[in-house]
Formats: sequence, C-alpha cells, structure tokens
Amino acid sequence: MTSGYALNTGAQASKLIQAEPEAIAIKPSETALIVVDMQNAYTTIEGYLDLAGFDVSATAPVVKNINSAIELSRKAGIQVVFLQNGWDPQYVEAGGEGSPNWHKSNALKTMRKHPELEGRFLAKGGWDYALVDELTPQEGDWIIPKTRYSGFFNTNLDSMLRARGIRNLVFTGIATNVCVESTLRDGFHLEYFGIALSDATYPAGPASAHDAALKNISTFFGWVASLEDYQNALSV
Repeated sequence: MTSGYALNTGAQASKLIQAEPEAIAIKPSETALIVVDMQNAYTTIEGYLDLAGFDVSATAPVVKNINSAIELSRKAGIQVVFLQNGWDPQYVEAGGEGSPNWHKSNALKTMRKHPELEGRFLAKGGWDYALVDELTPQEGDWIIPKTRYSGFFNTNLDSMLRARGIRNLVFTGIATNVCVESTLRDGFHLEYFGIALSDATYPAGPASAHDAALKNISTFFGWVASLEDYQNALSV
C-alpha cells in the first residue's frame, strides 16, 4: 500500500519510501526536509537540555545522520528548512505568567530555579540559540525562527511551503517527543504528509519517550522511516 500526493505526475517521478505503517510516495519538488531545533541548546554539553537535567550524551550520531539527510535532500532538489527555537533576550516572546509556556517550558523553569542562568537559555543571538556548527545552512535553505514547540505556530512556514507546492515533510531533529511531534501534528492538520526519520531524531527524556512519539506518529499522524529508507528511496 502506498500513500502520498501527486504520484508520478509531471516530469519528476515519485520516490517510494519504505515506512511504517506503509510505504509512502513523494516527489522531491513537493517535499521539504524539516530540521527541527538543531541548536547548541539541544545537542551540546552545557546547553539548555544538559543543564536542565536531560541526557544529551548520544546526540552525536543523530547530528551525523541529520547531516547525511540534508546532503541527500539537497542533491535530490528537496527544500531544506531549519527551525530555530527561542526568544528575545528579555524573554518577552516567551510569555509571562498568563502563558502556559511560562509554566511548562523547562528552560524558563530552570532559569527561575537558577537565576544565574537567566539570559543564557535560548536567547536569540547567544551561543545556546545558535545552530550547531556541524549543520551549516547553505544558500537556498530556509531558516525559520519559532517561539513555541510547533514550527507552524505564528510563523510563515505554512505560507512558504504552500507557495512552492510542497505537501510532504520529512522530519529530523530534537526533540522527537516535543518539537518534532508538535510540528508534524500541526502539519497533519494543515494537510501535509509527515514522515519522521527514526534515527535522525532524538528525545528530551528516555528512549521510551522517543519510541512512544514515533509510535504515536505512525499510528495517528504520519509515517516513520529510517535514514537508510530515505536514502534508498532517493537513490532510485
């Protein structure tokens, strides 16, 4: 069984990705690779996740796999989109006590417990906010800042994708169970076909959180494939 949008139409043939719960066909010209929040905050020792008590010790292989996915996508003519999460240095964009984000953001909660960290986590212009050196955007890539978990919330992502006829979104990044899943879910409700790459995503929390998010995605909101599945599809 295959799913997807505009199968084998036009000059560019569709690519069949082996995935769960079934294979899905995509056209590169109608597809974007979404690189979610690959910032020092989420991948690096002394970044926000590390200092907030989350394990980032195994992010290096994920960064490597994301880099491979980016290279594959560029060669195939797939649009590469970097999402970058954070707020202004005064945290006005994070919301005050009237915002659920103020209460639930682990970055904001950690800074309230440790005032010496205030201004360090996810502040635009700072090291924590910056994309990791290993994943450098190139000309033609998009960088879309966001202030909440979902890349669609209060951003121009949807309009930019629609203007270019993009209907398929391949997801990589951190965290599988937070910003990746949130963006893929919102994309589902906006009629995008979402595919998460299982070995190019990483959770905030234990491996069980990663597995549960991928199971949730494959059951209700999209598809789950591996980097190898993605590579095999694009090489045909």
